[in-house]
Amino acid sequence: MNWLTGGRSAQAQAKRLIPQLSDPTKRDYAAQELIRLDADAVPALLEALQTQDLSLLPIYQQVLARIPSATPTLTKLLATAHPIIRGRAAEVLSISKDRTAVHVLLEALQGEYFTVRSRAALALGKIGDKRAMSLLLDALKDPEDEVRIAACLALGSFKDPSTFDAITNVLLDDPKIEVRQAAAKALGNTEHPAALPYLMEALHDSYWWYEREYAAVDLLQAIEKMGGAAVDPLIKALEDKEGTVRKFAATLLGKLGDPRAIEPLGMKLYDMHYDVGSASAESLAKFGAPAVDVLIEALSHPEMWIRIHSVIALSKIKDPRVTLVLLEILNDPEREVKKQVIAALGELKDRRALPALQEIASNRADRELSMLAKQSLNLTN
Repeated sequence: MNWLTGGRSAQAQAKRLIPQLSDPTKRDYAAQELIRLDADAVPALLEALQTQDLSLLPIYQQVLARIPSATPTLTKLLATAHPIIRGRAAEVLSISKDRTAVHVLLEALQGEYFTVRSRAALALGKIGDKRAMSLLLDALKDPEDEVRIAACLALGSFKDPSTFDAITNVLLDDPKIEVRQAAAKALGNTEHPAALPYLMEALHDSYWWYEREYAAVDLLQAIEKMGGAAVDPLIKALEDKEGTVRKFAATLLGKLGDPRAIEPLGMKLYDMHYDVGSASAESLAKFGAPAVDVLIEALSHPEMWIRIHSVIALSKIKDPRVTLVLLEILNDPEREVKKQVIAALGELKDRRALPALQEIASNRADRELSMLAKQSLNLTN
């Protein structure tokens, strides 16, 4: 009976180790010991999956995922346990990427509980078995938002162009913006050039940004992941009739940093849409010295806001020409421009600006400009 006694003793040891996982100073040791106990640790870890402390749940799941002998029990739980535990079991299989669990996860993807369906979808995406693609495509039409989101993300992990049309149907037509965001993430994560036209189509869709610009962040990040392939379409988008589209295109071109965008962005400095001009100037600043001449030219434009945008952008470029140019326009006829120049000179921290700033600071007749100049002097000294 030694084998039975030994098994019980090992399981008892596992139960004693579980609480130590909550202690950062003992966690590594406890995890290593539980993994060493192998199958004897599984019952205690499965019991721990029922925890209400969600901060500990990922720790239990990570340890379980490193015990291959736990897979048969986990797959059984997927079909028989409470829906919460089924979902947590699916998450463990997502971490372990155990292909022997695929058939059970496929069944769970078609099951009764939407929380289980969603986690099964994510697990199938992580495992990457192409047998799942057909059912994941079906899941894009699931009545539950959470499942459609998971199906998008899972399909995106396959990076298979044959799925892009179906994901794009979600990207453009799903009634919930959260699901559309997941579709954008999925296409972006593929980093596949074939996904770019779909993402650009979404950029032109006002659903994405009219009164919900916050939602466009995921779409913009997805386009950015396309890299250099996105530059030409974005330059074209700078001419879109919608100001928001032009603004987003200008912002993305700055993030991509391709020199082909400098001249088109320079033209957009003069866009009559305030936000487009501002975004173009900010993006040009990211190019540094190569954009200085374009920004300097804009300083002579009769529109005050264009000059201000250029001053702000120039203040972010560490180029020796900038300070001298800004000193020349300290006498700009518009007070708002002058204020921005004073602030910009402080940000540049160039000692060549000290005499001009000291002169303004000492002029008590204009208290506001004097105060601004003193603040810039404090930054420069």
